[in-house]
Amino acid sequence: MKKSKIRAFAMALLCFGACAAVNAAGSSDKTASAPAAEGKVFNIAVWNEEFQSRFKDYFEKAGLIPEGVKVNWFVTPNLDSAYQNKLDEMLLKQNKVSQDEKIDMFMVEADYALKYVDTPYTLDVKKVIGLTDEDLSKQYKYTKDIMTDSKGVLKGVSWQACPGGFIYRRSIAKAVLGTDDPAEVQKALKDWNSFNSVAVKAKAKGYFMLSGYDDAFRVFADNIKTPFVKDNKINIDVNMKNWIWQTKTFTENGYNNKANLWSTESFKGAAKDGKVFGYFGPAWFIDFCLAPATLDDQTAEKKLGNGSYGDWAFCKGPQGFSWGGTWICAAAGSDNIKLIHDVMYTLTCNKDVMIKIAEEMGDFTNNEDAMEVVAKSSYQNPFLGGQNHVALFLDSAKSISKSNSTPYDQGITESLYHSFADYFSGEIDEATAWNNFYTSVLELYPNLSK
Repeated sequence: MKKSKIRAFAMALLCFGACAAVNAAGSSDKTASAPAAEGKVFNIAVWNEEFQSRFKDYFEKAGLIPEGVKVNWFVTPNLDSAYQNKLDEMLLKQNKVSQDEKIDMFMVEADYALKYVDTPYTLDVKKVIGLTDEDLSKQYKYTKDIMTDSKGVLKGVSWQACPGGFIYRRSIAKAVLGTDDPAEVQKALKDWNSFNSVAVKAKAKGYFMLSGYDDAFRVFADNIKTPFVKDNKINIDVNMKNWIWQTKTFTENGYNNKANLWSTESFKGAAKDGKVFGYFGPAWFIDFCLAPATLDDQTAEKKLGNGSYGDWAFCKGPQGFSWGGTWICAAAGSDNIKLIHDVMYTLTCNKDVMIKIAEEMGDFTNNEDAMEVVAKSSYQNPFLGGQNHVALFLDSAKSISKSNSTPYDQGITESLYHSFADYFSGEIDEATAWNNFYTSVLELYPNLSK
């Protein structure tokens, strides 16, 4: 995001905050005792169709949208902070537009959630929206911690938890390790030294351990011991330096395919003739990102034989981690408080719905009881060759902590892997990469120091 937009958004909070609580339906004593009629237009801001599909399949098709209510979707892609920029523009206008033009609900990601949590633009999920402690009791703690503001107020909820692991190609595992069994592959990849040793074996067999520079980034970043910002100073944890060392080593030795995450080249490594051993990711990455990239024919049935679909499996890998997640926020000024409540409850608290989403969509959903049921069930993920991988996520999900999160994480992490891409490819030296990194971060966040 441009510096001018950051300043504009921050300054707007000063004038918006005084009236946000009064304007939010149900947030003043007067509206609490005599709630206004619900609006007939429900505006939702998103960056892709992931939440749309959950909403339509498990809320709209269940007949839960009140009669006469029109749902409008405002979709802006995430690339280059476009979604955040558009969302900021809409939120800044909340007090200047008609009720039917106001945003009622919007999504945020883990990387920038804190930017919206500690502001009056997001409504109290309990006191204003009406979810109870009992409703929320089975959600994984970290999913609530990350959306709790400095005063202890919960500002958003999610239908998913995002513990991650290593998604590997079964046929390549057999070629390199002699087995594709998840338990045996996990033994071979149990820590980073073991993982690096397998990378050497994979190279000898003509395969790449990872697709590119950023593939292991989230594993290292989620395991930092100190935050990226301490006392307004940029802080680089030793774990990020370990990522830089490993990635440079993998690149120089040909253990990766020199691709950037999300690029066409990265996903080509997962195609039928691809040579990439595996990718790190959580449940949403498995079914929403990787699985489609493995299909030769996107219109044909998703089954074994269509590209590399079905030739995959899942294990924890060298280190547990979490990555991403989408949270539902209620926008201050909305006149659809009851509808927001019903959406949040149905899609994040209802155990039966959580089980359905997990079994039908592949999400690891945000309900401990629901996930225990799925883990012990006969559920099979066809992309993973029929494996029920949910059980492997259970312990990781309970142990996830976001205590080191800061509002600066997205900008710093993106600057880190963008700045070091040229170093990994040999175009610049490490000192220059660090200089580029600090220059980029200080341009984004001029209040910080090196």
